[in-house]
Amino acid sequence: MRILFAGGNGWLPEASGGTQNSTDHLIRQSLAEGHDCAVYCGTSGRGFFGWRMRAQRKLTGRAFSVDRVLGYEVMRTWEPMDPVRVRAAIERFAPDVVVVQTRRSAVLGQLFAKHGIPVVFYLRNVEFSENDGDVSAVAGARFIANSPFTAERYKREYGIESTVIPPTIDFEKYRTETTREMTTLINIHPKKGYEIARDMARACPDIPFLFVEAWTLWEEDFRRTKDEMDALPNVTFMRRTNDMDKVYGRTRILLAPSQWEEAWGRIASEAHCSGIPVIGSDRGGLGQAIGPGGIVLPHDAPIADWVAALRSLWDDPDAYAEMSATAERYARRPELDFTQQFRTFIGVITEAAASGTAPDRRSA
Repeated sequence: MRILFAGGNGWLPEASGGTQNSTDHLIRQSLAEGHDCAVYCGTSGRGFFGWRMRAQRKLTGRAFSVDRVLGYEVMRTWEPMDPVRVRAAIERFAPDVVVVQTRRSAVLGQLFAKHGIPVVFYLRNVEFSENDGDVSAVAGARFIANSPFTAERYKREYGIESTVIPPTIDFEKYRTETTREMTTLINIHPKKGYEIARDMARACPDIPFLFVEAWTLWEEDFRRTKDEMDALPNVTFMRRTNDMDKVYGRTRILLAPSQWEEAWGRIASEAHCSGIPVIGSDRGGLGQAIGPGGIVLPHDAPIADWVAALRSLWDDPDAYAEMSATAERYARRPELDFTQQFRTFIGVITEAAASGTAPDRRSA
């Protein structure tokens, strides 16, 4: 099959996150199985890579830039919801099916459906307003949800049934030897519980903390946050990185005190691959992602409870060793077996593709 992955957000290497990493994993396995894959996405135009893509669009006059730096074709545009650009992407790649996810997915799904392309929505969050419309209104669409929590929320809101496939994670890629020297927070955004982690560091001056940048903060917010971290001698700050070995390779305990409704909690599953326990909140599907491989607290629990949870693992080698082993076992559970996940994914895609008529192949 020819599978197009489409979304309003940016793509690797310009933008990275759980959606991009999980989808890239699916694409690479699809390619290995003999399918043709491409990505149609938004762009930020930042940095040297962004400059190159802008220059390419100007020189070629195309509706989008095209690159294969990841080993598969990526079409990047400032206006992914523009009907002319959507049609150009269809004419270039001639997909049998499109997998739509992230920002303004309802709009994008409708645009592809108007051209007769079967649509599969991969539902990766419960920020319904981000869809910019009703995904259930796209005739004949199929739905994949990244957690039972996400599936239930969409069923309640739109009455749709979804196939549940948790974020796909390459166990061996994320498994790493770790010095287990730090308590780590990935993403210093307030929505991800930065204030809780900061207060834990203040309350535990003997415990080293690693705070890793992820989402971009407004400059003023970043300066204030950086000043707070600099005032704590037990906190080390790390700029965003795609090399997660540098993060998990130093981590003893991962913090995930999220304050918004997480659809899943990919970092918890990643950490478990290396036997790293997670202390996190009960928001959305995060509690299920952590499971027995950590400690789940109410998102609004007092700081004393967060500190007590940390101390229970940091100060007790036996308790830590037991939970570390449990975390690794949890990472190997059938639900996260990628072979089965991929089989389920291809089953949904095949069923969707069989329901429509693919457009004529066009030359690039």
